[in-house]
Amino acid sequence: MKVRSNAFVQGLALAGAVSILMAGCSNREELAPAPAIGAMTPTAGIGTPAVGTTVGTEIDDSVVTARVKSALLADHDSKSFEIKVETRKGEVQLSGFVATQARIDNAIALTRNIEGVKSVENGMTLKDGKATVGNTVDDGIVTAKVKTALLADADVKSFDIAIVTRKGEVQLSGFVDNQAQVNRAIDIARGIDGVQSVNNEMSVKK
Repeated sequence: MKVRSNAFVQGLALAGAVSILMAGCSNREELAPAPAIGAMTPTAGIGTPAVGTTVGTEIDDSVVTARVKSALLADHDSKSFEIKVETRKGEVQLSGFVATQARIDNAIALTRNIEGVKSVENGMTLKDGKATVGNTVDDGIVTAKVKTALLADADVKSFDIAIVTRKGEVQLSGFVDNQAQVNRAIDIARGIDGVQSVNNEMSVKK
């Protein structure tokens, strides 16, 4: 009986020691310092903004674009639906086919007064005469064809390019990565059935 009692006591002591050891390991894990803010992780870089821009810049540009569109829409002297608005680091590009030079000048003046606008690039083109219903329908088809062709081309980021068509004249505008993309977009547009000419108003991102 005495031997069994000693063995029982030793067993309890061993179990207690193991429990204390495990508790100590658990505490060390809980107290392990958290990774420093900004430290690299295996997923770092996912969802980061493109080179040359920041998230703040992209948000600001979208706000500026919205403000310009709202100002043009609210102005009685400008038909804002005729004008495309693109913004890159505070530089606003206006493009599209506009009826008169006065409307072009007015749109530029309005845009320059918008908060956040650093400069205005005019890519607007004067319309050559009035369009007929047939012209309008055909131009819509041509625009759709050009958009589809640009979207299908791996070398062109079509979402960066705005497309407007007037009597078969296609105007390409927007901010693209390099001159090669500009040249490629023009070549693609020229090869589309129904395109009479291509007016390039695209700008290379700075």
